[in-house]
Amino acid sequence: MKTIGVLGAIQEEVEQIMAALNEGKSEEVGGVVYHHGHRAGRRVVVCCAGMGKANAAAATQMLITQYGAQGILFSGVAGNMSSEIGIGDVVIGQEVFYHDASDELLALCPPYTALYTAHPLLVDVAKQACELTGVRYLVGRIATGDQFIGDTETKRRIQEKCHPDCVEMEGAAVAQIAMRNNVPFVVLRAMSDNCDEALSFDGADKFDISAYVTTASAIVVAAIDALKTLDTSI
Repeated sequence: MKTIGVLGAIQEEVEQIMAALNEGKSEEVGGVVYHHGHRAGRRVVVCCAGMGKANAAAATQMLITQYGAQGILFSGVAGNMSSEIGIGDVVIGQEVFYHDASDELLALCPPYTALYTAHPLLVDVAKQACELTGVRYLVGRIATGDQFIGDTETKRRIQEKCHPDCVEMEGAAVAQIAMRNNVPFVVLRAMSDNCDEALSFDGADKFDISAYVTTASAIVVAAIDALKTLDTSI
């Protein structure tokens, strides 16, 4: 039975994906809990990797090495940097890269690139999942860095440097490790904010991530279901 590895950075998202699996069980390895189940004729292993690049990379390698993942789906939320979409919409990462790293040095090591390209089949599956769930989406560019972006000046600098459609903290690390192991991947991000001062973590307008987490989770489940209709090695 083919195995799909699914990562999220937020526990609420992982719990929603787990609820959609059959025959679930869990085990903890290296401080991360991996949840096993089945859906649409595939074994699915889901984990909450935690925030940041190091956590994401470690969990991705574990999914591949320990659990034999033949495809990787990473989903979660991100800050929007595109005028083509808005809050609640989704970016499917056709290209994923770091905004806070030296591309030349990264490319000296496997997979010998600093631009990580999603598997076309998984991009198509993600598009189908968005359409099935009624979510507007953009196939584009995702930038990753170990920094939460919540001010217009930092946003401007990142836009000028690498022109992403959204920014987050894990996707490129997942993509880098997946490509290093020759495992197909795709990164999906629901837009939760606009990377500016309007974002608040306290007060009357306190940021509530739940709606965007639900969107991201629903797309992952729909993507796993969509794989069943395809004749593929993933």
